[in-house]
Amino acid sequence: MNKRTIELKGHIIDSLTLTRTMGIIMDNGGEFDILEINIGRKKSDVSRAKIEVSADSPELLNSILDELSVLGASIDEIKEVKLVASTKDKVAPEGFYSSSNHTTHIFYKGNWMLVEQIEMDCLVVVDEDVPRAYVKPISDIKAGDKVVVGLDGVRVTPPHRSRDEQQVFEFMNSEVSSEKPLMNLINGIAKEMKEIKAKGGKIGIVGGPAIVHTGSGKYLASLVREGYIDVIMAGNALATHDIESNLFGTSLGIEVETGKIVAHGHTHHMRAINRINHSGSIRGAVEDGTLTGGIMYECIRNDVPYVLAGSIRDDGPLPDVITDTAEAQKLMRKYAQEVDMVIMIATMLHSIATGNLLPSRVKSICVDINPSTVTKLSDRGSAQVVGIVTDIGTFLPLLYNALHEDD
Repeated sequence: MNKRTIELKGHIIDSLTLTRTMGIIMDNGGEFDILEINIGRKKSDVSRAKIEVSADSPELLNSILDELSVLGASIDEIKEVKLVASTKDKVAPEGFYSSSNHTTHIFYKGNWMLVEQIEMDCLVVVDEDVPRAYVKPISDIKAGDKVVVGLDGVRVTPPHRSRDEQQVFEFMNSEVSSEKPLMNLINGIAKEMKEIKAKGGKIGIVGGPAIVHTGSGKYLASLVREGYIDVIMAGNALATHDIESNLFGTSLGIEVETGKIVAHGHTHHMRAINRINHSGSIRGAVEDGTLTGGIMYECIRNDVPYVLAGSIRDDGPLPDVITDTAEAQKLMRKYAQEVDMVIMIATMLHSIATGNLLPSRVKSICVDINPSTVTKLSDRGSAQVVGIVTDIGTFLPLLYNALHEDD
């Protein structure tokens, strides 16, 4: 049998890390022996376990260890991290280490070095001249990049479940359900938002057009104007329907305030795009007086950056939309590293895309009427996300009011 000893450290009982570790080993055809275990007796204590993992082949063992590394399991025998130079642009050495979104260190020249800009499904590259370690998506790899290969010398530290029952953000705490106490969650989110802003932190919004369709655009616009929001990441639809709402009072041809169908209203979103094209950009439309309110207007007036990532189904699109998805992803990646909280509202594709870019340290909320949006985020590794299944037209007004309760 091929064997390696791993170590688990932290609140491994509360977060079910120990149970999940044993499950992964058995499900993949491996075996384990618990060599040592020390369970914390107080809330502040951490637990430790050393487990010998064995498998029939080196390939199977490495596969199991690779899965376990995402849970924070580290190889007990500390070895220097292995670096192999890439021989071609966009090509990684065989056996490269694929990153998680958790805090990661590598053991380099006798010291543990933090991996910067951590993000899931990337490669860890070391600049030996500085020295520093950071992640790169495979599309950005250049010939000569020194890439981490294997699991030796890699230590992953996932967030652990809080033992404070009052905490809204608890690692792996979220069951997808519409029956959660909504106001408790919203009040907790509002409290966290205030604390983040008081410390000079940043909050991002990932939004879909339902924000406008449900009449909640005015609340998001107010949050931008009042300084709660530091970046918006969305697609063509959110911006287009926000602008349509300001210019024509409709969203998808329906009056936002009354819900009445407007004759020929289905053409309004195209007319909105046409007017912005005439001004040259959203900023141009604000400056020449064409656009006088709404989410995008407040972004321009308050210097709040936005990323509008295009898709194949876009009408127009607006001139501000980045139609090269790789370029849009790079810009989203930049903002994902800067924020302390992200609220993802009613957009499955943009929520999953952003979740894939976020470090697990970022407090994340996904709000959607469709439970599968939250489930898919979790399935793709964004287990730190708090999921709220509710109507957006309910969530945003309640959040806005909760932020202003003491005003």
